[in-house]
Amino acid sequence: MTQKRRNNGRNKHGSLSLLSRSKMTQKRRNNGRNKHGRGHVRAVRCTNCARCVPKDKSIKKFVIRNIVESAAVRDITEASVYAQEKGQFALPKLYAKLHYCVSCAIHSKVVRNRSREARRDRTPPPNFRPKRDDAPRPRDQQQRPGGAANTGFGGAPAASTGFGSAPAASTGFGAAPTAAPAATA
Repeated sequence: MTQKRRNNGRNKHGSLSLLSRSKMTQKRRNNGRNKHGRGHVRAVRCTNCARCVPKDKSIKKFVIRNIVESAAVRDITEASVYAQEKGQFALPKLYAKLHYCVSCAIHSKVVRNRSREARRDRTPPPNFRPKRDDAPRPRDQQQRPGGAANTGFGGAPAASTGFGSAPAASTGFGAAPTAAPAATA
């Protein structure tokens, strides 16, 4: 008579069987990603090392810099033909969204290693962008009777003829229709 050996939930290879397998521990609640129900997320390249990283896993940093370095700004303003008073021209800025892989973000100190208790703190970092009080906010603009703001193609007011907006005389997508002149008999 052969007697069956008890293997305590293990298969013939020594690993746990599917029925008695316990759940693995997680380091983070979101597994280090921001995917949540999406099966696949497109990959982006790391700015530093060009590694392929899923876009939701990459560490994103939005950088606003002056195109001209601070040492040359004074030289440009002195050589400028525009007035140097309060209404002086604004130098254009360089806007870039940087994507880092986890290794490069840690190495370049974009993010830091945190303790287990500190990892539970999910408050976003403070916003360092200065607030402009003189610029009108989009919600402060004139509202149309339909409830939508009076905007052109690119979100600019319909009266402007800047890049990405409809000309003032035409009626494009999102622009307020103009009334046709009444026919006289």
